[in-house]
Amino acid sequence: MAAIDEIVFHQLLAWHHFFDRATPAIGLISDGILHAAELFALVGGFFLLFDARRREGFSAASAWAGVVVGLGLFQVWDGLIHHKVLRVHQVRYDVELLPYDLAWIGSGLVLLAVGVIVTIAAARRTGDERATAGERHA
Repeated sequence: MAAIDEIVFHQLLAWHHFFDRATPAIGLISDGILHAAELFALVGGFFLLFDARRREGFSAASAWAGVVVGLGLFQVWDGLIHHKVLRVHQVRYDVELLPYDLAWIGSGLVLLAVGVIVTIAAARRTGDERATAGERHA
């Protein structure tokens, strides 16, 4: 989600930078640091994913659940902590913020809820598969 936020809202729409409380140059540098951090996290996540597949502990449903939970957590964290508590930036400037804040944080809560539902379903499916495999081996 950090990549989507940084590419769409920081670069394409130019609504804000990661750190807007300084000069535009500092804002661009902060966007670059955010982009580098999100890429490191993405690469690290792929290594973890490939390691899980190598050890045969991979579950596509669990992986997707983790992705959606992560999307929602980032969006809610960004909206509440970065926008409201720390005030490092807002979604947009020179507009009424309430609709943007509600959409931003609300979309994160929806993603988080969907992710939790998918996580529960994946855990049940994995548990059912293990129980079925155990019955076959008994």
